[in-house]
Amino acid sequence: MAGNSIGTLFKVTTFGESHGEALGGIIDGCPPNITLDFEAIQHELDRRKPGQSAIVTQRKEGDKVRFLSGILDGKTTGTPIGFIIENENQHSADYTHIAEVYRPSHADYVYQQKYGIRDYRGGGRSSARETACRVVAGAIAKQVLKGVQITAYVSGVGALQLTTPYTELDLAIAETNAVRCPEPTLAEQMEAYIKAIRKEGDTVGGVVSCVVKGVPVGLGEPVFDKLHAQLGKAMLSINAVKGFEYGSGFAGTAMRGSQHNDLFNPDGTTQTNYSGGIQGGISNGMDIYFRVAFKPVATLMQEQPALDTHGNIVTMQGKGRHDPCVVPRAVPIVEAMAAIVLLDFWLISRQKN
Repeated sequence: MAGNSIGTLFKVTTFGESHGEALGGIIDGCPPNITLDFEAIQHELDRRKPGQSAIVTQRKEGDKVRFLSGILDGKTTGTPIGFIIENENQHSADYTHIAEVYRPSHADYVYQQKYGIRDYRGGGRSSARETACRVVAGAIAKQVLKGVQITAYVSGVGALQLTTPYTELDLAIAETNAVRCPEPTLAEQMEAYIKAIRKEGDTVGGVVSCVVKGVPVGLGEPVFDKLHAQLGKAMLSINAVKGFEYGSGFAGTAMRGSQHNDLFNPDGTTQTNYSGGIQGGISNGMDIYFRVAFKPVATLMQEQPALDTHGNIVTMQGKGRHDPCVVPRAVPIVEAMAAIVLLDFWLISRQKN
């Protein structure tokens, strides 16, 4: 199976399945002599792990990362960093009822058609549990990117949408509630809505917004490796993501050029930032901001038609522990993928200089 790696100089490869012995990864290209804050790495994993609140899956996983190589006396050595995260709370029996059934809007059918075999236990390799590995790599990338601040937050759950610009928000508030929305009143409404949806055995989608401050001018490699193109690829590789927009995004299509152009200040900054910190595929020093759309989780605790391996339409119902809305746990994943992309481009830029 190809497609398990991302990055050019800072290259991350992940392995493992949702209900296997462990997940893990190899990080190649991390600069040497970086003193790592292991508590900060674990904190990022804790933000993503299941069972952290009443509105996420209740699978109980410690998600404790164990490093196997590439680190000596708390510092990176410049050699590949290997790590594993052991699975501690697999309930594979929850999935025996779908061993011969393809769940709607899952990867079951296409994996079977492409590879002739699939791991039905929680989706195997296609499970969002794989993203724990990305969070480890992203947490390390954040520590290398000194001076760069990456902050993601939930800006939408279903029809409940945050309309206040990020420049007028205290983004730190997002980490004080279970939904991770920086507007407390809206966060309460979102949490109540997710609980109601869960009670119905249904799911709901949402939006994660991300703001990156302190990015130097010059990151990005035209024409096919534009910064926003690689950020888009990284975000669209996350499970359940259906859309990516940066800067003015789709809203910019309703504007005139005279309204949309970011006029310069004498120091090279711009008066507005509809470009989202990227022009010509290269960072311009302004804040990078983007939005990532997540679909409703495909596993429902309701009966619905499905296709079995014999070509019959059958009735099935989800079992086990699943998120009614994925966006609260997706926040650290979005940050991690942004950090991985930005560090890769920073290393490329430094190599050229």
